[in-house]
Amino acid sequence: MSAPVPSPAPTAEQEHAWMGLALRAARAAGAAGDVPIGAALVAGDGTVLAVVGNEREQHHDPTAHAEVLALRRGAELRAAAGAHDGWRLTDCTLVVTLEPCPMCAGALLLARIPRVVFGAWDPKAGACGSVLDVVRDPRFNHRVQVRAGVRSEESAALLRGFFAAQRD
Repeated sequence: MSAPVPSPAPTAEQEHAWMGLALRAARAAGAAGDVPIGAALVAGDGTVLAVVGNEREQHHDPTAHAEVLALRRGAELRAAAGAHDGWRLTDCTLVVTLEPCPMCAGALLLARIPRVVFGAWDPKAGACGSVLDVVRDPRFNHRVQVRAGVRSEESAALLRGFFAAQRD
């Protein structure tokens, strides 16, 4: 199998638009009673492979984070289309409203995602540069480019509103 050609980095306009998809999924997750985090998985040619929000409460599954679900659905779609490297998402960008946690950061490494774009930093559990930097740790055989702060205030506001309502 030949090494994939890396896709060009997305433009700021593309990142903004894709974050809009993730934000819409986050709002839907919040409306369903889950923490409002959304993710979009986008192929190198700009094809949106998956858009999903957290589904932990819906499925009673602690691993049903938006990032993991987007990676699963994207890999399944690629495999169904006959891609040789369906689980290796080497030309994809994952766009997510909140900095990925350690589990999700590990999933990014395992899926060989080249870049992650996220909105708000997670100062309690982030693993892409705040608390930990799993995705750029030189001890691993793969590293992920990180672009933080895309539509960060919208992402953070969703979370603040959700948790404020939980306390009421």
